[in-house]
Amino acid sequence: MSKKTAKAKAPKPPKLLKGEAEQVRIRKEIGHDFALKDDAFGRKRLAAGTLEARRVYQVSNDGPTGGIVRVRNVDPLTGITSLSRQQREAGMRYREDFRVSAQDGVKPMALTERVDGGRIGGGIADSILSAGRAHADATRALAHWEVAGVVQKVCCQGETVKSLAEQMGEARDVVTKLLKVGLDMLAVHYGMMLMRRPRG
Repeated sequence: MSKKTAKAKAPKPPKLLKGEAEQVRIRKEIGHDFALKDDAFGRKRLAAGTLEARRVYQVSNDGPTGGIVRVRNVDPLTGITSLSRQQREAGMRYREDFRVSAQDGVKPMALTERVDGGRIGGGIADSILSAGRAHADATRALAHWEVAGVVQKVCCQGETVKSLAEQMGEARDVVTKLLKVGLDMLAVHYGMMLMRRPRG
């Protein structure tokens, strides 16, 4: 067989997704190659389905040296592609109750401070109080402190699974599992899904 025929029969590598080549190049330049993997053709590609691969690195030419890299963070609840629709919705509802209940108008006060018991023109809005109660009830539904801690840090504080895994000294899949268990418990609490029976 001639070289010409062998070249014609070799499979052509598929084109990279739009913008992927640029994202790979930036990550290689700044040493963030932990989100890259080799494909069947020996090319560096983004590790599909990971939070790190979903982040968008942007390069600007500001400053005297130029080439400043900015990372646009992805919401952990949308970045973890293995979450189910119910898990994602439960996490967002939990986050929303936290956000409403933690509004600037609600400030802790000393126990010795006198408070007017009347609601005319003052006090905390009912929506904030009910969001606070809903958030507290949902937190109690999480049952285990470690599960609750992971869910709160991801949903309410915007922490990534990667950073939590580093803080806890655990593997990423362990933290992801804790998050999924917690989101399942929230989904059951909110009536989005039924409690699963343990396998016997």
